[in-house]
Formats: sequence, C-alpha cells, structure tokens
Amino acid sequence: MSARRITPGLAGIPDHVDVVVVGLGITGAGVALDATTRGLSVLAVDAHDLAFGTSRWSSKLVHGGLRYLAQGQLAIAHESAVERGILMHVTAPHLTRPLPMLTPVNDALSRSRTAMTWAGLQAGDVLRRSAHTTTRTLPRPRRLNATEALNLAPSLRADTLRGGLLAWDGQLEDDARLVVTVARTAAAYGADVRTRARVTAATGTAVHLRDELTGETHVVRAGAVVNATGVWAGDLDDQVRLRPSRGTHLVLRGSVLPHTRVAVMVPIPGTTARFAMVLPQPDGTLYVGLTDEPVTGPVPDVPTPSEAEVDFLLGVVASAFTTPPTRADVVGSFAGLRPLLEVAGRGTTADLSRRHAILTSATGVTTVVGGKLTTYRRMAEDTLDTLVADGRFAAGPCRTGSLPLVGAAPAEELRRSSAPPRLVRRFGTDADQVLATAREVTGLADDELLTPVSDEVPVTLAELVFAITHEGAHDVADLLDRRTRVGLVANDRTVTEPLARRALDLVATGSRPLARG
Repeated sequence: MSARRITPGLAGIPDHVDVVVVGLGITGAGVALDATTRGLSVLAVDAHDLAFGTSRWSSKLVHGGLRYLAQGQLAIAHESAVERGILMHVTAPHLTRPLPMLTPVNDALSRSRTAMTWAGLQAGDVLRRSAHTTTRTLPRPRRLNATEALNLAPSLRADTLRGGLLAWDGQLEDDARLVVTVARTAAAYGADVRTRARVTAATGTAVHLRDELTGETHVVRAGAVVNATGVWAGDLDDQVRLRPSRGTHLVLRGSVLPHTRVAVMVPIPGTTARFAMVLPQPDGTLYVGLTDEPVTGPVPDVPTPSEAEVDFLLGVVASAFTTPPTRADVVGSFAGLRPLLEVAGRGTTADLSRRHAILTSATGVTTVVGGKLTTYRRMAEDTLDTLVADGRFAAGPCRTGSLPLVGAAPAEELRRSSAPPRLVRRFGTDADQVLATAREVTGLADDELLTPVSDEVPVTLAELVFAITHEGAHDVADLLDRRTRVGLVANDRTVTEPLARRALDLVATGSRPLARG
C-alpha cells in the first residue's frame, strides 16, 4: 500500500489520473476504493467534507432489503442481503453489529397484519440464508409472548400487548464513520482524497477544480470522471432526472424510553408494509424515524425536517408506549434526501426503486446514482466494471468484496482488545493508533485524552486529535458534525465545541498541554 492522508485543498494535486471521483459520500468513497485497489490512479474530491451529504443522514442500518421484498423488488432485496453480509462479515465487522428489532403485537397490529408481518420476516430470513449470512451473525426470527417483549422494551404499553415478533438486522456504529473509514482505506491504498475541492466544470476527461480554502484553481485530466454527488448529480450532468425524497429522524435521550434494548417497529397507519422505528444508538440516544416526503425545488446543502414530520413520527410511535415521547423530549432531529431516479408511472417517492443506475452524459461524465448505503460497494464495482467495459482504461478485477477496511477484525478479536471500548467500537484495531497519535501530538496523559466531555457526551480528545491528523478534519464542524455526531444535539454540540477547538489548537501548534478554558 502507498498510504496517503486525507487532505483539505488542492496543494500538490496531480495533473493527470486514471479516475477522478466527484463526491465523497459513501458512493464516491466506495468508487475511489474500488478503483485504487484495481491498480488505477485516483483523485477523489468533495466541495465540502467527507460524508457531508446524504450519507450521514441515514437510519444507521445495514439492512437486508425486507421492504424491497414486500414491494416485489427481488433483485435489490437479494443484493441488499448479500452486501449486508459482506459488510458484517468481511469489510466492516468492527463498525457493524446485529440489531434485534421488535414488532409489538398489540391493538395497532391486526391479526391479518400480524400474519403478514411474520410472513415477511420469514421471507427476510430466506434472504439471509441466500446471502450465506450465518445465524451466529443474524439469528432467525421468532415469536415472543408479552412478558418476553416487555423484558426487551419495558416502556411498551402492557395493557394492549399480546406478544411480539423479533427479527435481526445490521446496525452501524455510525454512517459517517463508515464513510470516513472507506475513504481512509482508499487513501491507504494510494488514492488522493481531497476535501474543500469544488468541481466547477467537468467532462468525461477533465475536471476544473477550485480550492475552497484559497480560491486557487486547477485542471486535472483523467481517463474517466465519475459523478457520485447523489442528490446534486444534476449539477454536473443535466441529463440526470431525480425525484428526491426526504427522510426525517428525531433524536431522543435514552432515558425517555428507559432500558429499551431493541429497535421497536411500529406500523404506520394506512400502509401494509411500512413501519416507524425507534432505534437505540451506541451513544445512548434513540432515533425515531423514518418519513418519506417528496422534495421539489433547489436541493439544500443541509435538509431540515418539517414540523409536520416531527408530529407525524411522534404520533405514530405514541400508540406503542405507556408514556410516549413528546415534543419536549426531542433534543435533535435530522433529515436526508434520497437520490431517487425519476421513473415514469411511479406515483410517489415511496414507490420508486432504490436500484442504482450508471449513466453516461453527452460530455462523457459517468454518473452513478440511486441505490442506498448498504449497497455502496456493489454500486462502486458496477461503476468500475462499466468504465472498463467502455474501454476507458484497463484495470484488474474488483477486490472489495474480500477486502477488510482499515481497523476491521472479527468481533472475537476486538473483544480481546485492551484499548478503550469506545475507540474499539469506532476504530477497531486502529484504536491503539488513535491513542498513540494523540499522546504523540499533545503530550497529554491518557486520562485526559480519554475523559468524556460529559455523562451524556462520550466524545474524547483522543479521537478529535486523530480526526485532524488522519481523517482530514479541518474545522469544528468537521469534528462535531461528521467525525463524531455530537452536532445532532444542539446542547451537546455547544458543550463539546471547546474541546474541538482545543484539539485543533494542539494539532496546529504541536504544543505541550494547553490550559483548559
């Protein structure tokens, strides 16, 4: 490997590469990794930062495509299950974990819908088996009685509870952390990964870049230019027709629904196969999602949830809990835009396929669009296969299906690690490197480097320093909104900002300990 570090700006940028990748969400990072591991020279750029767009606004799940199965989209359901297995077994076992998902059987779930839901879970288990994912990773679904269901989610309404349906899916430590890890892996294999590098014009053989830090410009020529900008794909290729939809989540403290050890699935009234989800997170918060609202007009850099979506999600989940969450319990919210391809005859965005597509514009730019986080690796593989088939360049076969990301290791090995548990969860076998880097840069003792910001904010100085030195973080927003996810809760962001500024100062000066405050 010819390791590089992720770098903001254009300093030292090459004049010619085999592939330029535009956009550093999960798709662009995946394309960069696939291309560089096939032996190609790669420049991957983003106008903002890693995981700036849709990739950080997901439900933090790697799921097996059960919803697509219900819609009759068998190919994408199978593809999702296969890619979930690759993520959990091979590429990112350190960033994924099995998530038990409980559907309460109560008055809101009729007997016919209970039977339909159970049949769907059984079909999902067939998908799991077809993808060769073991029951050790994702156990088979099973029925629970009311006592068993309450043991897993004590806040459920007991008076209407008849039992529960328990299934398993994959959960990420954090979606933005996956993007950063894929980008780091691409850089480790030789890709030149640049943030704050905006593409102002592109053809199939060149991009015009502007350094967003200095204003300097540069032209890079390439064998191929890949547009992986998601909902902004039309800005580089006006032939791309998208119908974005907004998916909103609410953020709650875990204490609102105490001792909830499973995701709780609540049926959305008036639908046959859609559920709202209450998702426990590794940091102790809960996410409530997910909406599917069509979006028209200009695409914002950072989408915002509507008041109607907040009320809708709270209203749906209220039926399941003895003391349901209220607006006063909502400490944060976030929304992402799905880059859905326009399809003639499809009425709503909820009906549009999540299948990805690879398109070539009149100028020769190759656009990869659609899809979803779980299938990013397959999207990247298909993109490079298309470019090779089109004769853009010669390249080796795809390697990413058997290539672990940096820090990856089996769960058994990670459990034996003596490194701090939070660092192991977020960096895997690189946890020791994170701490060693922070020691070297700051000269501080471990207890100060590893002290959480507060009881509710587990972020440490060590991981902030590493984000700057190894992950391309340039400012406070990079640290709080993307390398960690503190920015999802405004109060937590305020509390953590001084530590983020301290980390930036320590790295910039290479000084010995600075006074607090």
